[in-house]
Amino acid sequence: MGEWITQAGKRRCREEAVVNSDLIARAQAGDEEAFRRLVDRHRRELHVHCYRILGSIEDAEDQVQETFLAAWHGIAGFEARASVRAWLFRIATNRCLGALRAARRRPAVPAAPPPGLPEPTSSSEVIWLQPYPDVLLEELPEPAPGPEGRYQAREAISLAFVTALQLLPPRQRAVLVLRDVLGFRSREVAAMLDSSEDSVSSALKHARANLRRRLPSPADPPPMPGSAAEREVAERLTRAYETADVDAVVALLTDDAVVAAPLAPVAYEGRPAAGRFLRSGVFRDGRTYRLIATRANGQPAFGLYVRDPVIGLAHAHGMLVLTLADSRIRAMTGFDNSVLPLFGLPRTLPGHG
Repeated sequence: MGEWITQAGKRRCREEAVVNSDLIARAQAGDEEAFRRLVDRHRRELHVHCYRILGSIEDAEDQVQETFLAAWHGIAGFEARASVRAWLFRIATNRCLGALRAARRRPAVPAAPPPGLPEPTSSSEVIWLQPYPDVLLEELPEPAPGPEGRYQAREAISLAFVTALQLLPPRQRAVLVLRDVLGFRSREVAAMLDSSEDSVSSALKHARANLRRRLPSPADPPPMPGSAAEREVAERLTRAYETADVDAVVALLTDDAVVAAPLAPVAYEGRPAAGRFLRSGVFRDGRTYRLIATRANGQPAFGLYVRDPVIGLAHAHGMLVLTLADSRIRAMTGFDNSVLPLFGLPRTLPGHG
């Protein structure tokens, strides 16, 4: 059976190579429809790749569009020394590195936490990051990383992983994603970055060491997406938020839980600090919320809405993404209202529901 599967896989690869060869020839002759068929199958994977490097959905979309434009202008000179996929990833990676060098994408962020909040236990190093809607991940092709691949698809899109990537130097970031997430070989990455294999190996060594220091311990893995354990945590958190039960929220946290927000350069580490922040910030003045469940980065997430008892509406108050460890919450990461449209969430809701 295993041999039959291998033969079937080889046959599919040969058939795809024939189709690609025909599409390349037609695209090089100026056939725009053939070009679209050639590159569109890689669109979602390229979008996630650019998101990992840039931390922004809008920036990722911009770079994918720039990648396809550059590919269209360059298709006549494409000699098929590498696959179309590798060629597109080369263009996209270099576009992303150029965007990072240009440093045009950072919004102004506050230099201090808003007044009235307790003293944070640490600063949030990542000041610009967006969550990635799971509905877009459903369109992602099954990953097939080569021997260099180290990270499973779920881990490689998690908020903790993408956050840690943003703290690496751009070139280390790109090398690590190309090698350890996508499984490209060292010589392929060197060609993509116009570099030597030794240079790529050195960058990868430093990137892996830096990432290990920043990623949380895998001792308590999260429950499977959609599992009963995950649903129970989400339901308990929803009840606690909707009844302003701070103690119930704190009870769900791990001892080393972190509450943070990329656009507010503060973090609260540990249950006592998180509890102080929740009482004086999130639930101040008796606030209650409505939560609309969604998913981001393969994790449970919620649109947050503050109830207004006077006018009977609930106003958008950002988004919350949970990082789970077993049946408890290891991290609560807040985002502002700007990300809600990415998830199809409205600005207001009826006040009751």
